[in-house]
Amino acid sequence: MLKKLALSTLVLASSVFASNEVNVYSVRHYDTDKKLFKMFEEKTGIKVNVVKAKGGALIKRLKSEGKNSPADVLITVDAGGLYKAKSADLLQSIDSDYLTKNVPSNLRDRDNQWFALTKRSRVTLFKMGSDTDKQLSTYEDLADPKFKGKIVVRSSSNVYNQSLLAAMIEHHGEEYATKWAKGVVANMARTPKGNDRAQIKAVANGIGSVAIANTYYVGKMVNNKDVSQRDAIAKMKIFFPKFKNGGTHINVSGAGVTKYSPNKGNAVKFIEFLAGPDAQALFAEGNYEYPVLNGVKSSDLVSSWGTFNEDKISMNALGENNSKAVKIFDIAGWK
Repeated sequence: MLKKLALSTLVLASSVFASNEVNVYSVRHYDTDKKLFKMFEEKTGIKVNVVKAKGGALIKRLKSEGKNSPADVLITVDAGGLYKAKSADLLQSIDSDYLTKNVPSNLRDRDNQWFALTKRSRVTLFKMGSDTDKQLSTYEDLADPKFKGKIVVRSSSNVYNQSLLAAMIEHHGEEYATKWAKGVVANMARTPKGNDRAQIKAVANGIGSVAIANTYYVGKMVNNKDVSQRDAIAKMKIFFPKFKNGGTHINVSGAGVTKYSPNKGNAVKFIEFLAGPDAQALFAEGNYEYPVLNGVKSSDLVSSWGTFNEDKISMNALGENNSKAVKIFDIAGWK
């Protein structure tokens, strides 16, 4: 009897401990997120434990851990990573009236296994004082020979570029997307290298005329301790291209509840909090991302860049077309 009592007490203690935590596997690495996690802890009393790594590493870890995984929530910086996690059977459906009501249908998984938390747009930047902006129009136009020797962009292994090409596939099909990718390669000012900030700095310093980068990097360069980044972005201006018969390309950072989450209730509360007004405002102000929640304003800096019409294709398509995009990059010789 004593042994049974001790065992039941141990199980109860374990249950109580579990109810006061949520274990997060996150690809994001921003100070804003630390503030948000602390806000959630203070609001709910639920402890947030975080493991950070690249998306591929976290998916591999979840597969390896299987039913023994302590993870409750997976957060990635792109729709493609969320799609891969779902395809690997690492997520589960979320039953949340709040999320389904407030996160637009094109910004969430069709089976509600993941939801977008923030948006970021992939745009072009050019040097102020040049006439490059007069030549810019659509994403399709970037393959035009008029841009020969003018485009700088990071490598094809980058998921942001993969998602951009995945969107091109969704709009026009694989044959057109292949021709487009070949055209962009022919127009490159140099072999792809470096991150998005490196592309912006390159154009600011006279290498090429058009940089392709995500919008939130612009904000991070404006408010940066590194003088070289501040000086570079001060020379640049944003242009929002669009797809023909579409809008400006967006990607999302999002989250899902892991398949074997030991604290599912806390996990859902956590994701609902991140999609709530307070968190959305901090995402927008602190990390220069576009909020998912209607009614939450972008930061003054982001708003100063101008407005654009978002492309409305489903974020599911970015994941579904990812493998096709990777193959097309190889065919096109996009390093």
